[in-house]
Amino acid sequence: MSAAAHSQAPYYFVPSPSQWPMVGSLALLCFGFGMSGWVNGAAYGPYLTALFLAILVYMMIGWFGTVAGESESGLYNHRVDTAFRWSMGWFIFSEVMFFGAFFGALFYARSITMPWLGDLDHKSLLWPDFQAVWPNVGPGGVIEAFQTIGPWPIPTINTALLLLSGVTLTIAHHALKESRRGTVVFWMFVTVALGALFLVLQGYEYAHAYKDLNLKLTSGVFGSTFFMLTGFHGFHVTVGAIMLSVVLFRLIKGHFTSENHFAFEAAAWYWHFVDVVWLGLYVVVYWL
Repeated sequence: MSAAAHSQAPYYFVPSPSQWPMVGSLALLCFGFGMSGWVNGAAYGPYLTALFLAILVYMMIGWFGTVAGESESGLYNHRVDTAFRWSMGWFIFSEVMFFGAFFGALFYARSITMPWLGDLDHKSLLWPDFQAVWPNVGPGGVIEAFQTIGPWPIPTINTALLLLSGVTLTIAHHALKESRRGTVVFWMFVTVALGALFLVLQGYEYAHAYKDLNLKLTSGVFGSTFFMLTGFHGFHVTVGAIMLSVVLFRLIKGHFTSENHFAFEAAAWYWHFVDVVWLGLYVVVYWL
């Protein structure tokens, strides 16, 4: 049966048995033992974690390559497209809950726990010079003094970069729907470059925090929540930039049409989600 006939087929496409879920399970097994060994000082930890990364990259290239090949062969119809959309929607929802937990931890520590601790007998329950202020440097005598990072200049510049990347990505999307492939490739390249620049500036900000401000992951509840929120967001920017880079590569190879380009849309949804999360971080972490 031809690819065109397959694309119009009334049935739901069912792929053949795949080895990729098993490969992914092996990667996660290496991750679990590798990270647990690493944090406990085992010599094999870093090597097993590196093996996890290698297997993960191999799996993602193979699995997504298979899916892209099936899509370009015309094996997917509108029912498969709908399933992909629902799956991506639920995945992004899980990411909303993920960041919601960290935002909730920050809110609980700053707005609920800190005032409550301020009502206690400090000398008998905490330490004599405790102050119920944010950021807190407790517990007393354990946490080294540190400085916080304000919104200017790097966080504000990074906010502008992400907002601009959302605009360039939208321009690329409209160009794809109008079948202007050269324009799509150009604006996708600009979007990826803006994301990469964001990560470079965030790396510089982290180096400045550690070296000049003595702000570390061990700097009490402020340091842990700051680096967990901004660090995980940086990880998501990295993942989003990789997704957009893969889409860019496929565009250069001639993949996608003005009507069928869900992989592009999925990466765009994810990138816009990353933008929105950063806006929340920018206000809550750097301004408040």
